[in-house]
Amino acid sequence: IAQVVAQPLQWHLSTGGRSATIRIVTPQAAKLLAMIPEKEPPDMSKFLLSPMPGLLVRLNVAVGEKVEAGQELAVVEAMKMENSLRAEQDGIIAKCLVETGQNLVSDQAIIEFE
Repeated sequence: IAQVVAQPLQWHLSTGGRSATIRIVTPQAAKLLAMIPEKEPPDMSKFLLSPMPGLLVRLNVAVGEKVEAGQELAVVEAMKMENSLRAEQDGIIAKCLVETGQNLVSDQAIIEFE
């Protein structure tokens, strides 16, 4: 048994935990689509990102400070709960991009690492 969802110019099929999207185009359109470059997402590995919208309650680091993996870098309050944001790896703080008391959106950069 498969689930099929028809959309303009493509079909999405799923069965047994696997899924595939099938795009139906003319041969000429396929040639044109092959020429369109795919945009790579920017490298955000050097940034601490806000995981959710909220208020930056505390920023526990300063520019130039060395941090260790697991160290608390900032605290974001969302839905009346404080969420501790910790370093995933050792590094040095290059820039603090926001200030305490600032409202954040999801995936907003808070800190940049060297």
